[in-house]
Amino acid sequence: MDQTKETKTTKTAKPSAKPVVPKVSKPAVAATVAAAGKKETAVGTGRAGVKNITANEKLALIRIRGMIHVKNDIQRTLFVLRLRKNNACVVIDNTPANRAAAFKCKDYIAFGEISEDTYAELVDKRGKKDETGAMKKFFLMHPPRGGFEKKGIKAVFSKGGALGYRGEKMNELVRKML
Repeated sequence: MDQTKETKTTKTAKPSAKPVVPKVSKPAVAATVAAAGKKETAVGTGRAGVKNITANEKLALIRIRGMIHVKNDIQRTLFVLRLRKNNACVVIDNTPANRAAAFKCKDYIAFGEISEDTYAELVDKRGKKDETGAMKKFFLMHPPRGGFEKKGIKAVFSKGGALGYRGEKMNELVRKML
């Protein structure tokens, strides 16, 4: 019997280019860690740039639009943020994770920084307690007296609508909804 040798051709993989990782010096890492320990942290505010915030700033989020045709991941984010009904408001700490969640839902909510005076007024007028006597973590608001902005609830705030990031103007909307 003839033994035939089969020759297998194997393709050799080209060496792939490894990603270049920049080396970070120890003083740069130490400066980053020291900066993280301070009360001010750098937080992205979208495409506009970076804003320094203090640790005691609060974000107020108000759900403006309904849940029809909303993607599942945005629905889950709204549920985690306790924005389960229209005109519901929550006040959360201004951390990078909370800001990211707010920017993810920006087409369905209005949000911005809230002052201590407005927060105290909100707790006084709309704060409710549960069975155990603890304050609930959300506020059910009245629709804004005088209505939303001129372009309504389908346009962003920067273009005359009611949705998205408002900054310090959030205080005005909260006072209209008390």
